[in-house]
Amino acid sequence: MAQKKNVTFDDIAKYTNFSKTTISRYFNNPDSLTLENQQIISEALVKLNYKENKVARILANGKTEFVGIIIPDLYHHFYSEILNRILATYETFGYKFLVFIGNENEETERQYIRELLAYKIEGMIILSHTMPSLELAKLPIPIVTIEREDEYVSSVNTDNYMGGYQATSLLSRHRCDVLIHINTPTPKEVPAYGRIRAFSDFCTEHDLKHEILIRELGISYESAEAQISSLFEHLETAYAGLKKGIFLSSDTHANVLLNLLVRKYGRLPEDYLIIGFDNSPISREAVLPISTMGQQVDKLAFEAVSLLVEQMNEQKKRRPAALENPVHKVIPPVFFRRETTEK
Repeated sequence: MAQKKNVTFDDIAKYTNFSKTTISRYFNNPDSLTLENQQIISEALVKLNYKENKVARILANGKTEFVGIIIPDLYHHFYSEILNRILATYETFGYKFLVFIGNENEETERQYIRELLAYKIEGMIILSHTMPSLELAKLPIPIVTIEREDEYVSSVNTDNYMGGYQATSLLSRHRCDVLIHINTPTPKEVPAYGRIRAFSDFCTEHDLKHEILIRELGISYESAEAQISSLFEHLETAYAGLKKGIFLSSDTHANVLLNLLVRKYGRLPEDYLIIGFDNSPISREAVLPISTMGQQVDKLAFEAVSLLVEQMNEQKKRRPAALENPVHKVIPPVFFRRETTEK
């Protein structure tokens, strides 16, 4: 059986009585054609059963429809969930994604970026924290970051301060004797530092007994468990007999603390209240569902890709307008009350 011939630009030109240049403009710069001519060519593609040659198109205009993503790790459920949501935007925007995991290694991430640029990606979404935004802003493609330092690049972040303030306020209303915040070392320029600042501000404003415990918790369950076990022993000793309201920086770490409590007591003791941050799946699937300040991951992902697509489309124009200042979008958190706080 003879192989069916692929439809070419020459075939479309002959069918429509347009030049091949006009057909090329339809694919690469459709706004340069009238709506009537766009409709004629569109109908011809259907009738001729045209199948686009993606490789040829990339070679012709250098546009790959690929976006690079660099995330810190897949241990924290927030990163795996937001990656899933970003990938799901293909149906809306039509961009494909090349994903690298940085593992907190700055030089490794620079190598990944060089490789991504070699693949002619059109833009990049970065969640890792290692490279400063000033360096990212010098890259020759649009950049959008999520939940990291973003002074020189566009970004989409949760209102971390609002979330931290609301979590602390809730624990306070439950008349806890002492409030505790557990977090990892977080630079002040990182959005998530707002959780620490909000906790401190609320406790100071209301003259509440409190303690902030900062530890390097690592990117594995084993490292987090070792550190949080040590913190748990401190809480048991320093605040024995007191009602403790504990706000943790992530649901992943809140679940580790909850597991330690259930192993020791067979339940969540009445003198412990726990609130996490993220509303990741683990907060719902834990041995006791965990109350959490929920990041709206679906909105974070969609807004990040949408913002990046706007900038990439601008780059495709004959005379693209330079972005005068980075765009920073902020998404409010949503509280989810579950079994680790009193009803």
